[in-house]
Amino acid sequence: MNLNEIHRVFFIGIGGIGMSALARYFNSLSIPVFGYDLTATQLTTEMEKSGISIVYHDGIENIDKSIRSQKENTLVVYTPAIPITNEIWNYFKQEQFVLKKRAEVLGMITEQYDTIAVAGTHGKTTTSSMIAAVLDHSGVGCNAFLGGIAANFNSNLVLNSNSNWVVVEADEYDRSFLSLVPNIAVVTSTDADHLDVYGDSHSMNTSFQDFLNKVNPTGKVFLQRNVELSFNVPKFYSVEGVDVAYYAENISVENGDFVFDAVTPLGVIQGIKLGISGIHNIENSLATIAVCQEIGISNEKIQAGLEGYKGVKRRFEYVIKQDDIVFIDDYAHHPTEIQALVNSVKALYPGKKLTGVFQPHLYSRTRDFGDAFAKELSELDEIIVLDIYPAREKPIIGIDAQYLLDRIENSHKRKETKATLVESLKKDELGVLLTIGAGDINTLVEPIKRKLNQE
Repeated sequence: MNLNEIHRVFFIGIGGIGMSALARYFNSLSIPVFGYDLTATQLTTEMEKSGISIVYHDGIENIDKSIRSQKENTLVVYTPAIPITNEIWNYFKQEQFVLKKRAEVLGMITEQYDTIAVAGTHGKTTTSSMIAAVLDHSGVGCNAFLGGIAANFNSNLVLNSNSNWVVVEADEYDRSFLSLVPNIAVVTSTDADHLDVYGDSHSMNTSFQDFLNKVNPTGKVFLQRNVELSFNVPKFYSVEGVDVAYYAENISVENGDFVFDAVTPLGVIQGIKLGISGIHNIENSLATIAVCQEIGISNEKIQAGLEGYKGVKRRFEYVIKQDDIVFIDDYAHHPTEIQALVNSVKALYPGKKLTGVFQPHLYSRTRDFGDAFAKELSELDEIIVLDIYPAREKPIIGIDAQYLLDRIENSHKRKETKATLVESLKKDELGVLLTIGAGDINTLVEPIKRKLNQE
């Protein structure tokens, strides 16, 4: 089935950030879009308002009759995270509908464009949305399928009929990125992750190398300095200028913002004031500069685009920013991401007490990286651990919040539940508060904000 043969689409797991971008894409083409997900969210509500039909209960009877009666020209898109017991999934499989993974469909769509693919275990969403924002600001424009809600577009989907560029996240989970054939590729990091899929870091690195082998032979590849992968002539970037083509110097903090000079093969871009915080985002901006210079955008337009970049929801997102208290919400769910977050906050707010509320994501990740999580969380002045968010996983005996709490070397630590957390927080005991995690901890952000504002 090619794109022209698709007359209707059903998404199993439509509420996922990647799935919803595809659903919005087909909806923009006036193709009827239907979907199933376990729970309603703000994202699914927005899709329903745009005309997409979504059901929240499993069962064949919940599939729209127009889908069941017209197998021909119907595409069913599914996420690998869907349980094999799902009745809707099994119905479409047994009835031999055309079923494709999200990544396969993204690959079909991007064949029409010149593709910029951003891979890596950290930084994909910020870097890809940053590239999209600079392309948009420069007038070159782009289409984009993003893994988060980019503030510049208030969406995870960007459409521009006048541009032949598309920016996508190249997701390593389930080897999804092997469906892409990029013209330009970025790899931000290859720290071990998704070991439930890969088994070990060697297998994961092999998959990343397979991804680079898919890049157009005449294409360009930009790698973070510590990434050990090969391509024809890759160019490296890093915050520190050691054996790299792109690096930062004269980094400073001005009124809570990072300012730096970017040294590049096409000259120095001086005094860049990033629109978002985080030392790690300086590195993400260097990758953005490399890609945009390759496309031919001037340094002046690149700088203006970076300074106008507003970030991604739940990536170092300020909820409260006041003299007496700062509240930041972040999606960090890997030890390296937590390290980057904590280091950035310490640089921005030296001397302030740091309190972190962490919701572990996945039993397997908590088991595989328990000691590493504990090491990074111990750097906080106070740490609160919530129950593990299971996502697609079944519980693992002995792996829970207490398992992680026992490993944290910090006398100011405790366990809370989502039900007790908000009332346990007292504004006068906080300096900088961080909510950290990739599960549903974001549902606590507004209640915490109200509580702190009331106090």
